[in-house]
Amino acid sequence: VEVAGGHKERCQPKARDQSGCGQYQLWQAALSTLNPNPTDSCPLYLNYATVAALPSRVSRHNSPSAAHFITRLVRTCLPPGAHRCILMVCEQADVFASACALARAFPLFTHRSSASRRTEKKTVTVEFFLVGQDNGPVEVSTLQCLANATEGVRLAARIVDTPCSEMNTDTFLEEIKKVGKELGIVPTIIRDEELKARGFGGIYGVGKAALHPPALAILSHTPDGATQTIAWVGKGIVYDTGGLSIKGKTTMPGMKRDCGGAAAVLGAFRAAIMQGFKDNLHAVFCLAENSVGPNATRPDDIHLLYSGKTVEINNTDAEGRLVLADGVSYACKDLGADIILDVATLTGAQGIATGKYHAAVLTNSAEWEAACVKAGRKCGDLVHPLVYCPELHFSEFTSAVADMKNSVADRDNSPSSCAGLFIASHLGFDWPGVWVHLDIAAPVHAGERATGFGVALLLALFGRASEDPLLNLVSPLGCEVDVQEGDMGRDSKRRKLV
Repeated sequence: VEVAGGHKERCQPKARDQSGCGQYQLWQAALSTLNPNPTDSCPLYLNYATVAALPSRVSRHNSPSAAHFITRLVRTCLPPGAHRCILMVCEQADVFASACALARAFPLFTHRSSASRRTEKKTVTVEFFLVGQDNGPVEVSTLQCLANATEGVRLAARIVDTPCSEMNTDTFLEEIKKVGKELGIVPTIIRDEELKARGFGGIYGVGKAALHPPALAILSHTPDGATQTIAWVGKGIVYDTGGLSIKGKTTMPGMKRDCGGAAAVLGAFRAAIMQGFKDNLHAVFCLAENSVGPNATRPDDIHLLYSGKTVEINNTDAEGRLVLADGVSYACKDLGADIILDVATLTGAQGIATGKYHAAVLTNSAEWEAACVKAGRKCGDLVHPLVYCPELHFSEFTSAVADMKNSVADRDNSPSSCAGLFIASHLGFDWPGVWVHLDIAAPVHAGERATGFGVALLLALFGRASEDPLLNLVSPLGCEVDVQEGDMGRDSKRRKLV
């Protein structure tokens, strides 16, 4: 069996009869044909089985688990059938990333007519065979963690794959309520005209033209003994036409995926709470449909956001930052969060900056920037930093009549960084807490299918706040943090997390 590290475990036949020897020789012949570059596979016995090999080594910006290759191999090599089995051979450290990668290969959403006519339910059984250090049997608690994590990945992918004709803001709220009911949590929901009355000018302004009204929804987990408050804020634009700054016929298809951030937050929150989360955790969903109509926001309109700052609209297609600005402001002012992380399919430029496989991270903390990159390598949801330099970039939003515009003057000046800085400005660049922004615009999908990107990343990044041993293992944050001299006040709350 070819393992992730490139070593071969020789299988000894249990019986030396003619049939057994033939199978063993066939197996050895298959192994001898494998020459991964970066992967390889060999079908066995009329395609009833396939043995596949992962890369023997990966670069420093890839996951040692080779998670993307796992998903790709399973999609292309898994033999057909109603009841199939995958045997994953890997080291203990790669189990979490490998399981999440396997989950991405089996999306839930389909409207193919053949699926509705199928009477037999398809099943895929996944087994793990551990090699290297800590290669004993997989614990039952580990399997439960993997089950919850993979269900979270597939939940997020299903929401993102579902078209807006079905996954509108009303439907998304039902998904939130369903998760809340599972966890024993009643969500807080602010909708439609109440958003306007309470000062959420960003969310209301983006979604007010749609048939289904915009909403801010919050799921809150507040256990006894919590030492800090964490908020995950998700962009949930269920469809993005661009508004009056409308998208073209080639750029609008696929905009059902603009809720990928909120979907990731929902899937990760469900799994995190099910595995036991020791700190206060709030999932904040900023839901709207950026539609066109008589009531749509116009370029030149000025909105008052929840932060108290005014924004002149010069591009209605830069709407995600408006809803997230309200979301992070609420997390700070009303929830008292020490750590605020927002997740969004924010900019097309992210795919240019960090590519199709790596999300972009922008943060006010060097430690958390490094932690996000490390968490990405551990869980398979890869991350790479953007330039954080508000003193050079925020002037792109200068307005003559408001506190800022919502879109940059120069689109060639690090637009993904600037978009994130717009969100941070509604906390204030001198805010003493930790702010992390994840732009997942490109990795939220692979081809025509959603990936559930972000679920594994959030679970790994905050693994030290979990009661689960596996999530502790994949967390990049250790029990000690190096504290920079003169920065003790800022780091005191961060040390509580780790």
